Amino acid sequence: MSPRFQILRPCLVLMAAFCIFVFLLVGGALGQQPTTESGALVSPDPSPSQPASVNGIVVDQSGAVVIGAQISILRGNRPLGPDALSDTDGEFFFPRVEPGSFELSIKANGFAPQSVSGSVNPGEVQTLPQVVMEVASAVTEVRVGLNREEVATEQVKIEEQQRILGIVPNFYVSYISDAAPLTAKQKFKLAARTVVDPVTFIIVGASAGVEQAQNHFIEYGQGAEGYAKRYGANYADNFASTFIGGAIFPTLLKQDPRYFYKGTGSTSSRAVYAIGMSVISKGDNGRWQPGYSMILGSLAAGGISNLYYPSNDRNGFQLTLENAAVGIASNALTNLLQEFVIRKLTPKVPNRD
Repeated sequence: MSPRFQILRPCLVLMAAFCIFVFLLVGGALGQQPTTESGALVSPDPSPSQPASVNGIVVDQSGAVVIGAQISILRGNRPLGPDALSDTDGEFFFPRVEPGSFELSIKANGFAPQSVSGSVNPGEVQTLPQVVMEVASAVTEVRVGLNREEVATEQVKIEEQQRILGIVPNFYVSYISDAAPLTAKQKFKLAARTVVDPVTFIIVGASAGVEQAQNHFIEYGQGAEGYAKRYGANYADNFASTFIGGAIFPTLLKQDPRYFYKGTGSTSSRAVYAIGMSVISKGDNGRWQPGYSMILGSLAAGGISNLYYPSNDRNGFQLTLENAAVGIASNALTNLLQEFVIRKLTPKVPNRD
């Protein structure tokens, strides 16, 4: 087994551990003021005609505040007051609300409309739970009459906002089951967007650092020069696999390089689907077919790596097969994480159709 395979095994384990780690948010302590059963503040001895007030905060799925959201407060079709806008802290406030039931209608650019129902008693100061806005789905955002390429462009824009924990790129995943196929230009653009992302350079640098610390590819030596050679080889691996497997072969063979999130069915059926997607692709014609582009891409990238790795670590066809096998195995593991874990850690994902 080559040193290259040995270093990839712990990396795969670390990747799984990283994606499974979930941050838990702890709610704030309850206040001590008198409240209604819903937890809203009340003023002492309110009169039946005394107006109430309603306030709250608008956030996105990551918890970041949404500024400039337009909030209307209604009873049926009748406004109970002028519209409010969420401020720089995402907060809104209706100071004088007629007691009784109400409905809030919240709209913000880039988000799906949201509504919240409630009721207030006379004199009540009601603080609503956070209003969480979801990113608008491609179907909501795309204008009627767009052609297939324009629809795909809008969907790719959504994918380019997808980052695990808001940091790590998660561009090659579609949460839209019937997403429009990518054009050749879009496949190359997505590959280029991935390889030049700042986080890609950081991950490559970390991998090179681990290799240097363990003295893999000993012919590279140590010091700055050795690190630079390892960094260059790692980046070349990333560049080749992304462009060959994500753009060149998918364009030539008319296949889609993305993972299509399933999200429904039994756990076992979803697991089989995720693993199968490491060797199965969706064609540009919308039909499932053997993933020739992924398999050939892994073989080609593995073969190219023989050109720049140290002579002692070149095992010819054996190394190429090892690299291809590692690539397919890592894709299967990544797909499993995509299906069961990563969506929960990716803030900006569209609603499923």
